[in-house]
Parts: sequence; C-alpha cells; structure tokens
Amino acid sequence: MNLNATLIGQIAFALSILCAVAGYVLGKRKTNNPKLMAVLGFIFGFIPPLGPIFILVLALKKDVSKADESIAVGNKA
Repeated sequence: MNLNATLIGQIAFALSILCAVAGYVLGKRKTNNPKLMAVLGFIFGFIPPLGPIFILVLALKKDVSKADESIAVGNKA
C-alpha cells in the first residue's frame, strides 16, 4: 500500500478536527473553559498518541457542578 505525504497530512488534519470537537463537547461538561479544551484537542490531535490520551483524560475527569461554574464566573448562588 502506497501512502503519500498528502494523504497522511489529510488524515492527521481530520483527526485533529475530531479531537477538537470531542474536546469542546467534553470540555463543556468537565471544565469551565471548553474553547481552551477544543484548542488543546486540535493541537494534540496532530500527535497520534497524545490525541486519544487527551480525550481519555478529559472523559475520565469529574463533571463540574453548577455551583462551581457560578463561582468561577463570579455569580453568587
């Protein structure tokens, strides 16, 4: 099977997009800043072992409660 650099680059970019979307979705539930998790997922998606590890760690993280979110934003509950 012949793989050229263009195909490998396209696969890496597709995996980075997938890690970014998964990072954003999980980041909404698990952290207070999902946009940062999406950016980190995109960056880690280019490095094959780090992308799945990032998603796994984020998936195993405890959910952020609503009280924690209101304190982080500055609202009093």
